[in-house]
Amino acid sequence: MMNDAQQLPDDAPARRDRDAYLAGLAEHLRAHGLPADRVEVTVTDLAAHLEESGATDAEAEFGPADEFAELLVPATGERARQAPGERVQTWRWTADTYGDEELLNRFGDEGWEVERVDALGRFVSHRDLAQPQRWEYRRELITRGREHLDERLAPDGWEACGNWVIYAWYKRPRAASLGPAAQVQAPPPVPDRSSFFSRKFFVLLGVLAVAAVVAGVSVAVDDGDAGSGAGFVVGLFAGAGAVAALAWALQAWRGRRP
Repeated sequence: MMNDAQQLPDDAPARRDRDAYLAGLAEHLRAHGLPADRVEVTVTDLAAHLEESGATDAEAEFGPADEFAELLVPATGERARQAPGERVQTWRWTADTYGDEELLNRFGDEGWEVERVDALGRFVSHRDLAQPQRWEYRRELITRGREHLDERLAPDGWEACGNWVIYAWYKRPRAASLGPAAQVQAPPPVPDRSSFFSRKFFVLLGVLAVAAVVAGVSVAVDDGDAGSGAGFVVGLFAGAGAVAALAWALQAWRGRRP
């Protein structure tokens, strides 16, 4: 009787070939001037695609690495992925709640459709270069689940496209209201930035830090012990930094929480 190792095919050579292809593609992308973080995102996305599709031959799936790299880094600098029968740009970006809805609609008007919100809190968006269409978005507060909200918004064409804790985002194509005018005739390049944090957000971080320091200094002064007071003040400044860091981390993770 054959054991499991004998029954299962050895896919190690295929995986080695796939990894070698992706490593070579990364080198070509860097040579074309794509930033290191975008190279990593691109290669990770492609590796996930190969895993999900079950494709074992990366070159057969995407073509020669050098030619594929040229498709992924067009002259405008954005990342585009060649899908069967179409050319699609993919862009991940984040913003805080002071401006996310406005930005969603601004970029939606440029043809960006949000697919989902990823684990790092970014809007994963794509744009069909062959026929880019305008999209509109809205954000809703959800506290008791969103099932009924989905049902209520669906008749008006709204489709859920992402959520985080107490917020949900919805999208719908503007073709229903604009008709042929919903097509973007000359889509602008992908924005140079991928993070859009407002001044209000940074002011909020400052207020949190100052409030923590002021409260701590007051406690230290009331204590009456200069030594413990000094130590407490030092600890307070460290604590204030921790508060700001925590707020920043939460904002960066979800990318849009005030």
